[in-house]
Amino acid sequence: MNLEVDNEYVTRTRRWLERAVIGLNLCPFAKAVYNKQQVRIVVSDATTEAALLAELGEELALLRDTDPEMIDTTLIVHPHVLTSFLDYNDFLDLADGLVAGMDLEGIIQVASFHPDYQFADADIDDVSNNTNRSPYPTLHLLREDSIDRAVSAYPEPDVIFERNIDTVTELGHDGYRDLIESADS
Repeated sequence: MNLEVDNEYVTRTRRWLERAVIGLNLCPFAKAVYNKQQVRIVVSDATTEAALLAELGEELALLRDTDPEMIDTTLIVHPHVLTSFLDYNDFLDLADGLVAGMDLEGIIQVASFHPDYQFADADIDDVSNNTNRSPYPTLHLLREDSIDRAVSAYPEPDVIFERNIDTVTELGHDGYRDLIESADS
């Protein structure tokens, strides 16, 4: 695994974080940890599900054992494996099983982002899918304590999802793509 290597994977992931996740306020909790440099981005070299699962275990252990002031959340970008959304979606059961097997349920959760993300009740071309679409398949490891603190401090957290759908709908597919893919100004 490569940590913060200056390459296209990290550059495009950072651009997505800065412009979509933070810039569009899709996750109102992301800006603070990002600005404090508490977001760890690693690029996986894995080419098999087994190798990715092993790396996921290493990152779960690292996050568990590291002070949240140093690393609050981790993004595992894995561009060479699980490029099919259906395979990726199936893998999430293995990821959740690993979290449980490491006794981390209620401590760390795995959120999912993928370039072809599709909500179960949405068509593949539904613009709402953009709320969970990232440049590369990405596993997002979140500390549950951090989520709880952020949600308790945020007025009406239940409206975040609906607001996000409204935001990406207003942008449309082309606007969202242009936001993410346009060169830095």
